[in-house]
Amino acid sequence: MNKFKNACFFILAKLLTTFSPSPSYMAFAGAGSARQLCQHIHRSGFRRILVVTDKPLRDLGIVDQALAGFADTDVDVAFYDGVEPDPTFAQGAEGVAEQKRHNSEAVLAIGGGSSIDCAKLIAASATSTDDPKTWIGLGKVKHDTLPLFVIPTTAGTGSEATMGAVISDPTTHEKGVLSGVGMHVEAAALDPELQLGLPPSITAATGMDALTHAVESYICRWERGTSRSSARQAIPMIFANLRRACQQGDDVEAREAMVMAAYYAGISINQVNVGNVHAIAHQLGGKYGIPHGLANAMVLPHALDFCLAEAEAPLAELADLVGASQDGQTSAQKARAFIDAVVQLRDDVGISPVSDKIKAEDYDYLVDLAVTEATGYFSPRLLTNDGALTVLRKITA
Repeated sequence: MNKFKNACFFILAKLLTTFSPSPSYMAFAGAGSARQLCQHIHRSGFRRILVVTDKPLRDLGIVDQALAGFADTDVDVAFYDGVEPDPTFAQGAEGVAEQKRHNSEAVLAIGGGSSIDCAKLIAASATSTDDPKTWIGLGKVKHDTLPLFVIPTTAGTGSEATMGAVISDPTTHEKGVLSGVGMHVEAAALDPELQLGLPPSITAATGMDALTHAVESYICRWERGTSRSSARQAIPMIFANLRRACQQGDDVEAREAMVMAAYYAGISINQVNVGNVHAIAHQLGGKYGIPHGLANAMVLPHALDFCLAEAEAPLAELADLVGASQDGQTSAQKARAFIDAVVQLRDDVGISPVSDKIKAEDYDYLVDLAVTEATGYFSPRLLTNDGALTVLRKITA
């Protein structure tokens, strides 16, 4: 039955993308690009901006640094800084209330994936009377939203390049994905200067998140647009720079490479979506609050093991791409070498391969949700109950 559902979903996705307009991508990149984005927003005629962020970023002064480009302009800024990890529909409603009070014309997200996803929810909710919970699913946000701009302060989620947002239900602990062309970002600023103070642990987790996006899109059964070429740009950049970014947090060159890699990876998943890793990792975040990047980093090598035979060829290509293969190796040996390289990178940046938060008594619940979610993805091998259970056992402390 799951195979039938997956096949139907694949056909539906192809039909929807055939008749949907292709998103355009605009990004200002490099040191000082946040200032350039602010100037672009002003030049575009927007004068009342709702900034969506979290309180710690405001307290650290990073938000003020990002908004410096509005200095000496007539732009009026209001703030919604109630975003927390794994944003909820309630947070979206709070943001809309502030948008209505301020009469904001556009939304500017400053922060990590949670702030960006919450900003997307706010931008979509501000122009509709629908219950946002009815938008969960592929392409269900069909109306025009408020213009959305983004300044990411982590290099990982890729949400600055996608038309989706992950929103959590605090009661059921389940995560739902809202998507639609109207939720695509108008323009982003990929400014490494805003990430120089990022702690190594966050740098590592978000970097592995970006790697997961790029790898899942590269081995996906659906090759579409620039999904593979964008992933091929992202993956070697991550292998070459994530260790440096973690060890030398003030290395602007490494930070810039990582923020670009996350953006390329975001472009990839925006075209073909994610896969089995996310199907499992989303449940770990929803049930236990495990940060998404950490969950992905734990699950990734085991999910690749699960589809090793089906994804052998692309995994072997990735081994060559990152220098993990050796002359004379077979395709299967190269594929295994790439998985080993992923494990080594995860270990080198200090991410634990297991978590003591995961409980064996929750396995049935987690497996059911993961397998159900995976039917909507185009992984090389459809996730099974046994496969998901094997992964969970391997990452349980």
